[in-house]
Amino acid sequence: MTSDDHKNASHPKRNNRPARLRGQSPENPAFERSNKPGIRARQAAAKMLAAVVDRKTSLDGMLDAGNGNPVYRELNEADRALVRAILNSALRQLPRIEAMIGSLLQNPLPEGARALDHVLTVAAAQILYLDIPDHSAVDLAVEQAQIDPRNKRFASLVNAVLRRMAREKQDLLENVGEKIPAIPGWFHKRLVTYYGADEAARIAEALLTPAAIDLTVKSDAPRWAERLNGRLLPTGSVRLAGFSGAVPALDGFDDGEWWVQDAAAALPAQLFGSLAGKRVIDLCAAPGGKTAQLILAGAEVTALDQSASRLKRLQGNLARLGLEAVTREINMADFRADDLFDAALLDAPCSSTGTIRRHPDVLWTKGPEDIEKLAVLQEKLLRHALTLVKPGGLVVFSNCSLDKREGEEVTQRVLADGNCERVAIAPKDWPGLENAVTPLGEFRTTPAMIEPQDGFSGGLDGFYAVVLRRKI
Repeated sequence: MTSDDHKNASHPKRNNRPARLRGQSPENPAFERSNKPGIRARQAAAKMLAAVVDRKTSLDGMLDAGNGNPVYRELNEADRALVRAILNSALRQLPRIEAMIGSLLQNPLPEGARALDHVLTVAAAQILYLDIPDHSAVDLAVEQAQIDPRNKRFASLVNAVLRRMAREKQDLLENVGEKIPAIPGWFHKRLVTYYGADEAARIAEALLTPAAIDLTVKSDAPRWAERLNGRLLPTGSVRLAGFSGAVPALDGFDDGEWWVQDAAAALPAQLFGSLAGKRVIDLCAAPGGKTAQLILAGAEVTALDQSASRLKRLQGNLARLGLEAVTREINMADFRADDLFDAALLDAPCSSTGTIRRHPDVLWTKGPEDIEKLAVLQEKLLRHALTLVKPGGLVVFSNCSLDKREGEEVTQRVLADGNCERVAIAPKDWPGLENAVTPLGEFRTTPAMIEPQDGFSGGLDGFYAVVLRRKI
């Protein structure tokens, strides 16, 4: 079931609508200018929501201050922050928002009314989930409808629906919104298949909480946890408490003492143990957090990435940290080793469904078909990675997907070749993370792991990691 299937299943009255009005240009929507304060931010939010949901456009790209969506770039910083807050709330809660809007509609929306959908969703996200006065959200949504020729005739409907939503919000949240998962139907079904209904519910709920800022430090993590008023996690990472401001302003950044890296992402590179004197290849290396870990473990590292811009970012990050690696701009599938390596790290391209807490657009820009394609690619890359290490050499395969089609199932198929064997991870070696080690000795973290504590948020990115040894 795709995200659009889920949407239509939730709202029988709104089935079979085309994605856009016929003849509508999404890049140049027809609306009049308005000088009402706040209106441009709401228009930008609606346009960008449409780009994510209807055209599967990455939110990160649109939010780029230099090259992002033009309507976003023309806003001041306060309005940009508001747009980000609206979009994050709308995308995290979209199935629930749509169900609550649907419960207030007495008649079906006209076919092709996608622009109207997004106006209502943007306003509903403010009313239901953000600390914005209800009257402001309603008034600006009505204004937004009135100045858009596609929606002008529905301005009174927008006013009536949203005013009622504001009056009945608590009842709607408790009796409509909370009764359905906040994730698309296709993804919820996959979570239940792989994790069971109870754990799937815990994961889905955890995805609603924004991710904390975790740091990987060069050395003496307990000392840095104390200096930064942080929490030391079982991964060895330092988690910051509620944080506002610029990360580069924190103590130790300019000195290259640490870098930002989710605690789960810090696990794969640690699975090699000591790498003193070893030659290691990092096959999909940018932005360089895992590369830095390998260097600090004593390895002589060769880092590959097929993107020139991402490789430049990696080089900049290593320079700040005072670390060095051999870097190559190349697709790892095309790389051939004249001299085989002692070990390889393959943090493979994936659907990124484990990172939804920080990237809530993922579930609306990816679907089951993307997972299938990525799993095929990962299998190809893992088999190639094994050819780059010596017999007896180790390959750590990891990715940030919650979908076991991209993790455990890929590993099982590669193991069936007989060219490698699994090196089991021992739970006793990971105090505090024992429940993340599977019965087969692989790592499987989820956003529902790591409990909140003393003002620190919980959770981890969803990650999979396994250690393989080449046999022949």
